[in-house]
Amino acid sequence: MRETTVIRLKEDIRLENATLLVGLPGVGHVGKLVVDHLIEKLDAEKVFEIYSPHFPPQVMVNEESTVKLVNNEIYVCKANGNDIVLLAGDHQSTSTEGHYELGTIYIDIAEELGVKRIFTLGGFPTGQLTHTDEVMGASNDLEMVTELKEYEVTFKPNEPGGGIVGASGLLLGLSMFKNIKAACLMGLTSGYLVDPKSAQALLALLSKILGIEVDVSELEERAKEMEKIVANLVEAKQQEQQQQQPEMLRDTATDEDLRYIG
Repeated sequence: MRETTVIRLKEDIRLENATLLVGLPGVGHVGKLVVDHLIEKLDAEKVFEIYSPHFPPQVMVNEESTVKLVNNEIYVCKANGNDIVLLAGDHQSTSTEGHYELGTIYIDIAEELGVKRIFTLGGFPTGQLTHTDEVMGASNDLEMVTELKEYEVTFKPNEPGGGIVGASGLLLGLSMFKNIKAACLMGLTSGYLVDPKSAQALLALLSKILGIEVDVSELEERAKEMEKIVANLVEAKQQEQQQQQPEMLRDTATDEDLRYIG
């Protein structure tokens, strides 16, 4: 199989004590929404393009009806004097082998760029349509856990119970081989819908950790639109339950009940 292709768009990239933020598609697209928003608002410069046979065999169609091959991209920018590297993209790998191959590539690039810590960003599925601003965390370093607790990140023993799947989890493990501290920050989300409200909460927390200010008005508008959709879903569910209740009562009625009613 042909290997993953990494295209370098800029030579001699000089960064100092950089932080890598990873926001690839996942639960609620929470991490992707955050990183895509930062790329736009911080005027980040694209420095790498990554193409891989481990991505789905498709192209993305844009507003002009032209296409681009699916890929992942790495950007750099400076915010409040801090060097930031951002990993964004269209897809994660479709195979276990691809996850490890791509994860190793991401970590190698991070090491080359002088990244000292990594935050992978994602969503923690609750199965509930109600929203809370809570952010769950996990890390490969105890000092990082202590630091993030000061920002009110929630750490629960053995949670998530099934582990952290995909790039958000794998990069925490692979970065240990390079002695890079890493943490996964997960905004609580239903797991059913794209969740800009959870992304907004995660971005607010991340802005405090990094000491930066970011315009979130666009995310706020998207969150309001999603709130309307969720409200409609909740209402429809309630109506469905109300309709089912009389049928359930009829089905469970005994002969004695029927005689009494009659």
